[in-house]
Amino acid sequence: MLLSSASRALAAAKPRSPEPFAAAAAAAAVLLRRQLAAVMAAAPASSASAAGNREAFRVAVTNTLERRLFYVPSFKIYGGVAGLYDYGPPGCAVKANVLAFWRQFYYLWCDDVMLVRNNWSGILPCVDVSVDPHFVLEEGMLEVDCPCVTPEVVLKASGHVDKFTDLMVKDEKTGTCYRADHLLKDFCKDKLEKDNTLSPEKTAEFNHVLAVLDDLSAEQLGAKIKEYGIVAPDTKNPLSDPYPFNLMFQTSIGPSGLSPGYMRPETAQGIFVNFKDLYYYNGNKLPFAAAQIGLLRVREFTLAEIEHFVDPEDKSHPKFRDVSDLEFLMFPREQQLTGKSAMKLNIGQAVSEGTVNNETLGYFIGRVYLFLTQLGIDKDRLRFRQHLPNEMAHYAADCWDAEIECSFGWIECVGIADRSAYDLRAHSDKSGVALEAHEKFAEPREVEKLVITPSKKELGLAFKGNQRMVLEALEAMSETEALNMKSALESKGEVEFKVCTLGKDVTIKKSMVSINMEKKKEHQRKFTPSVIEPSFGIGRIIYCLFEHCFYQRPGKAEDEQLNVFGFPPLVAPIKCTVFPLVKIEKFEVVAKKISKALTAAGISHIIDMTGNTIGKRYARTDEIGVPLAITVDNTTSVTVRDRDSKDQIRVEVDEVASVVKEVTDGQSTWADIMWRYPAHTASAAEEEEAPET
Repeated sequence: MLLSSASRALAAAKPRSPEPFAAAAAAAAVLLRRQLAAVMAAAPASSASAAGNREAFRVAVTNTLERRLFYVPSFKIYGGVAGLYDYGPPGCAVKANVLAFWRQFYYLWCDDVMLVRNNWSGILPCVDVSVDPHFVLEEGMLEVDCPCVTPEVVLKASGHVDKFTDLMVKDEKTGTCYRADHLLKDFCKDKLEKDNTLSPEKTAEFNHVLAVLDDLSAEQLGAKIKEYGIVAPDTKNPLSDPYPFNLMFQTSIGPSGLSPGYMRPETAQGIFVNFKDLYYYNGNKLPFAAAQIGLLRVREFTLAEIEHFVDPEDKSHPKFRDVSDLEFLMFPREQQLTGKSAMKLNIGQAVSEGTVNNETLGYFIGRVYLFLTQLGIDKDRLRFRQHLPNEMAHYAADCWDAEIECSFGWIECVGIADRSAYDLRAHSDKSGVALEAHEKFAEPREVEKLVITPSKKELGLAFKGNQRMVLEALEAMSETEALNMKSALESKGEVEFKVCTLGKDVTIKKSMVSINMEKKKEHQRKFTPSVIEPSFGIGRIIYCLFEHCFYQRPGKAEDEQLNVFGFPPLVAPIKCTVFPLVKIEKFEVVAKKISKALTAAGISHIIDMTGNTIGKRYARTDEIGVPLAITVDNTTSVTVRDRDSKDQIRVEVDEVASVVKEVTDGQSTWADIMWRYPAHTASAAEEEEAPET
């Protein structure tokens, strides 16, 4: 149970100057946040009671979300389909506000003023996000909108057709399929949370399995499932060995059925194949960034991705200093592999010490932290986890996931990866179109260049279907690796070479590749740009936001608990409500006048002229996260109530719309506003009551 006594005491003891009050308000907000977290973490994480608390909290949140129509199961009258949900009106508004803030927030980060907005109509209902125009004039990024259906040849080049798989196991009697890693993860977490008889050795073993879960091969996963006696959760039947399952929906393009395609597995490939045109559109300049929001594969969800193209020889970022002093929870791979916990690190120090590979990657990690915390994600339940070596693609320089803790545990919500130049090279090779950038020299330069020339014929004869993976690995070698291979080939005639995508070493013979240093005069430098990619799972972020903003407080009746979503005004589905205190004509006229002023100011609001008590109306709008409520109890002035503190002020009717806009646009805080207007003391009739369901 969460009490609002701290905020009430704060209001009663308001100091004489705004500075200490603002500090006290911030302290009270921190205290409240800690109280909210206590709902989920009242007991140690390893105990059964903690698991019970998390489950009870999740049920309270999801029941409220469904009852107030934030979302409902899709096709509900037909029994629904697991994993598919429809957003209702408040859910649509929250999602639209998150996406609007994403666009606003990320356009502020990228160099070169180029802004393309395709198919925006219909995407952003109920949005009240204020954009500071000087940012849009100064900076921007390129937005594209590509088809959801992608030809097979594109996804063959990117590697998704062959590699975009999950390891599944099947109930040997019913045929029901399960994610193998999920079953193993659930088993280990269940043991850690509920089995109080575990020895220290077993506890350490289960924690280690969870830490390296993504590294396990099909054989290792299968061995662990058999070792622990894991069976099908629904029937307790034995399970098959793990097998790969491609995660994309296959379809055909056109009536003939001869052109295969897939629902896209990521929005990034549409950006990569358009690189040449985007580079030209941006005046043939680097760096630049392109962004896309769209629906994806399988149980569809919305992904928002940025592809920041950068010179691979210069991954510094001109705005890195803007974020370099940020400190937040990070979970480097060394901490994971040694069984240690995440720790607070300074992002500037993490980059300078090499924990994070480069400045541009570090810049986007810092910006993701700011984006999520400004949305309303609790900074103490947000961490950045570095991918373990076997998690990363062979071409990636470094990868980090923003993970948010909720009642399901730590959930990956954003990936920030340095994908090097792999994607553009792959599409260049497959399409025959060079996806390159260039740097013109003032004077011609004589340069010595390493030239790696694989023999496709020899590699094809030796490796047949694996030729492409071996060829890509050879071309991706660093200069040091290539020169070492050249030396070995000249002395021995052959060398063992590890191909990560095959998961094994292969024998490379001298006839299969030519490696030479050549001197050339160049007027310009041509290169394939590297890509830094922040990728946002919008649905996951929104669900975690729901949990982080949800709390309960006591109602008027004994043992009554009222649900509240404490959304920041930025993402709240409705910014304001207007209530006549009682149902009489003169108050309704004022309420309509205020509603008209709010509409003119672009503030989403609802006006409630029902005969319900004011307490019930407050509670009903608190439950959908409306930050401010205007109560019309006079024809010349009205009260404005803050959702979380329940404090009220009195404002003239002609001023109230501008006051609400100040708060919901983030120009002023509630504490600022309280210093400018007289306080109003709520009557007993205004105490919250449980809303009607």
